[in-house]
Amino acid sequence: MSTSVVEFSGEKVKAMWDKRLIEIFCDICIKEILKGIRSSTHFTKDGWLKIMTNFEKETGKAYSQRQRKNRWDALKKEWKA
Repeated sequence: MSTSVVEFSGEKVKAMWDKRLIEIFCDICIKEILKGIRSSTHFTKDGWLKIMTNFEKETGKAYSQRQRKNRWDALKKEWKA
């Protein structure tokens, strides 16, 4: 399990990412890609809203953009586990 930290109202809040959450997030993203909500190489603002709404419904977790972004390893081009 890994964590990412974001400051919220002056307090640091950890996002706990385990294998199950990463798989759920990726599955939701794939479903939205197949629906065609990407403009080209990235999701639209509306696309991200749909993704995060579905993620919260499935997991009960409402992660911020920073908490999501910290899970991507740009050098390895893969999700951190």
